[in-house]
Parts: sequence; C-alpha cells; structure tokens
Amino acid sequence: MLTAADLLHLPCTRDLTEGGIACALHALPYIYHRTGSSPYEHLRRVVARAMVELAFRRYLSEQGIPFEVKSAAPFAEPDRYDVSLAGRRCDLQSFLISHRDQIAEIRRDPRVVLRAPALVASDGHAAGGHAGDLYLFAFLPALVTAAQSDLQKVFETGQPHCLIHVMPETWKRPSKWSPLGALVLKSEAEESITLEIGGQAEGRERRSCLLELPPQRRLEVETGFFSLAYLRAKSKPNARIGIHSPVRKETHMVSTLDWGNIWVYGTDMLLAGYMPREEFSRRANFIQAGARVFQYDQTHVKNLAVPISELKPLCELFERVKTCPPQTAA
Repeated sequence: MLTAADLLHLPCTRDLTEGGIACALHALPYIYHRTGSSPYEHLRRVVARAMVELAFRRYLSEQGIPFEVKSAAPFAEPDRYDVSLAGRRCDLQSFLISHRDQIAEIRRDPRVVLRAPALVASDGHAAGGHAGDLYLFAFLPALVTAAQSDLQKVFETGQPHCLIHVMPETWKRPSKWSPLGALVLKSEAEESITLEIGGQAEGRERRSCLLELPPQRRLEVETGFFSLAYLRAKSKPNARIGIHSPVRKETHMVSTLDWGNIWVYGTDMLLAGYMPREEFSRRANFIQAGARVFQYDQTHVKNLAVPISELKPLCELFERVKTCPPQTAA
C-alpha cells in the first residue's frame, strides 16, 4: 500500500522543459492528432511526458541506481528509448495535471493523487512482447497557456515560452516523398522575425533551419526539406507569414492566432509507484472511454486501472535493483 511518504518529488528545471520540447519537436512528424483536438494540447502532453522521463533518468543517476537505456524502436516513435532496471523495461505512465485547482490541491496535500487511478490504455497493454515490464506512474502538475489571454500574460511577464505553428498533415506527412524545392517565405510584419523551420530530409532524418525573415520581403530557402512539420518563432509575430513550395504549387498562410505555446510551467513532479505488468493485468479494472477521472475531464480511449494507493513503493524497487541480480528486482 502506497502512502504520501512514498511519493518522490523531483524538481522541474528549465533544462528539463527545454529537453522535453526538443523531444516533442523531434517526434512531431510521427505524431497523429485526433480530429477536432488541438495539436498544441497534444504536444504539451508529449513535452510533459519527456520531462518526466528525463527527470527519472537524472534521479537514477544521482542516486547511484544502475540502469540501462535501450531503444524501444516502435514504428510510430523510431527514436524512443526506455529505461531498463535489472533487465526489466520500465513503462513510465505520466499524467500532466493542468487545472489550477488541482495543481493547488496537489501542492497543498500530495495525498490526493493516491485516490487517482493508475491508468494504462487497454490497447497498449494488450500489445505483445512486453512480458516482464514494470509500469511506473507519475504526475506533473503544471500550468499551460491554452488561451490567447494566458499567452499574452506570458509575454507581459517575460516568462519563457516555445511558440510554434504545426504545419498541416499534407506538409508534415506528404503522400509523395519528394523534395519541397526552394521554399519561399514572406512576412507581412514591419520588422524582422527570427524563425526556425523544421521537418525531415530525404532519409527522414530531422532537419531544421534558423532564418532571419526580413519585413515584407520574400526569402528563398534551399535546405533539402522533404516534409515540413513546424515553424518556431522567437517572439509572437504580429502579422501573417506565408510559406510557399514551388514543387507542391501551394502556399500555406499562418495568421497571428495560428501559434501555440508548448512550454509547460511546472515546479515539481511526483513519481508515485510501480507495479509489474503481470500483476497489473490481474488486478486492473476497465474504465470506458468518455469517463471522468482525476487526470482527465474525459478519457479518449478505454483504459485499465488500479488505484494509485495500491502500487508498490519505488524506493523499495530501487533498493532491490542496487543489490539483486537481473530479473529479480521486482
């Protein structure tokens, strides 16, 4: 049985957020967004998940807990790597909590997370090839800027931000894999704009280019892009930006409202507990899609769940990892 004393508090530092953003932008060409959902909301969750994974590895290193990092190599995330403890892969399930009242409640009394469900998507759990895995669960209470008014406050107070525009699917994942040609960009602003464009080259390796976009003049860029996933602006543009591919014979216009901030503003995260995959299978109950739970106003997929309070303490796992041979730590 897990208690509040078993929860591990890890700090959210700026380098973790920057690392999480780098991971999210790298994975962006492989991320599918649900129809009708915000790609920026999805990306903020990807950033949060990467932050927790990076913080977890840092904690293990600082505590002298031996671990390995191995390529997971799933088709949709070819650059994903997982932590392995004593030969057992750790599947870290993390939850971004962004409602202000919940954040305040967790900070006031972290015990509230013990009443939350430890969720695993049932489709993912049913996938084969994961015998012996450990499920670890974590929470990241953090503010996000989902509204334009929130974003304006970030600018006014000088807080860090990552302002991006996600390109349409036809640019991000074109059906025909061929060069986009010499891209032409033009800003309608009256001042220069520092802009990064990112996508993929011929071998699907990531490619990015940093540009200084002059005011109201065309800028031609030949960098060998085969797809374009995002634009990233150093500061919020106050006018439209257009990008044209001569090969596609298409121009994509980006208005001043077509930008999202994917910075995640957290102070600390909670590593809750763990459970071996086999035990989780035996003890979990189904939670149907559309249900309201602590982590989500409405779940989007069918989940399996056990109460967080029924997980095993991580500190006990880490002590066994330090002393036990592989495959016996859990």
